[in-house]
Amino acid sequence: MRRKVLVSLLLILVLFLFTACFNKQDLETNVGSKEVNGGQAEEEEIKYGIEINEDSVTFEDGRGEVVTISKYPKRVVVLFNSYLEVWCKSGGAVVGRLEEAAEKVVEEARDVETVGRQGAISVEKVLSLEPDLVILNSNQKHQMDLVPIFEQNGIDIIALNYFTKDDYFKMARIFTAINGRDDLYEEYAVKVRKDIEEIIERAPKDRNYKILLMMATAKRITARSSDTTVGEMLKDLHTTNISDSVATGPEAIAFSMEKVLEEDPDFIFVQTSGFDKEKILERLKKDVEDNPAWSSLKAVKEDRYIFLPKDLYMYKPNHRYAEAYKGLAEILYPDIFK
Repeated sequence: MRRKVLVSLLLILVLFLFTACFNKQDLETNVGSKEVNGGQAEEEEIKYGIEINEDSVTFEDGRGEVVTISKYPKRVVVLFNSYLEVWCKSGGAVVGRLEEAAEKVVEEARDVETVGRQGAISVEKVLSLEPDLVILNSNQKHQMDLVPIFEQNGIDIIALNYFTKDDYFKMARIFTAINGRDDLYEEYAVKVRKDIEEIIERAPKDRNYKILLMMATAKRITARSSDTTVGEMLKDLHTTNISDSVATGPEAIAFSMEKVLEEDPDFIFVQTSGFDKEKILERLKKDVEDNPAWSSLKAVKEDRYIFLPKDLYMYKPNHRYAEAYKGLAEILYPDIFK
């Protein structure tokens, strides 16, 4: 009997020691993970010039001004729908937004009151919602013209630019910090950045593809450089944009058939902007495709004249950035990514 009791006690002791060791190892793993993630977040805060305090977040906005925004705003209006998506994915709620396009619906704000549309914002509607924070696009003059009105009414302003993935990561860090949601920064920024880096690493560096990136509207056809959202993605995937030699930034570049024929790109990508698809296609046909030389281009002959879907490549990809990179990588390097 005593022997059985002794054996039982020994078994209990072994189980206790095993559990203690396991818990210690698990704790050390979790602490290490937190230190790594915390260190990465801190590095990015330094990189983007963001200071996170207990009650506020300080950063340089798209106007070049250093602003301090109180955490946990209660009544927020967002005047640019790509920013609206980032705000909602960062744990924020809104009381007002602009009318949205069918291709870019933000589910979290579907039932929120609208205050106008792009280029036709109702200041009266915005003020009637009594916001404590308005978020807008500092690259749009008609929005920036409204800033003095909002500031005179004691409303905090976040005005940001967004051309590249770093602009997205900075915005996500600011928004998640304001809403106290570091977990969402981990999900929608840290993980997204890692996925993007893995795609870029897999992309071949020796294909040396030349690309043309076009923007088509019902009124005109222009080219885009590597300083734009899609242009940067294509550059990261080791292509050469034939418009970069004449670009001066993210602004539209005059389309030159002579330049296109001279460079004869391997791929031609088209972004479309506007709601009347038929008129956009008519403009493309008239200004580009009806030129007899167009059909002689390598990209056209090899079926590499590609229209990009608007949800990922006209509107900002935001938390779907890695998906957008992968979509382009599959077009450029199907032998690697498909």
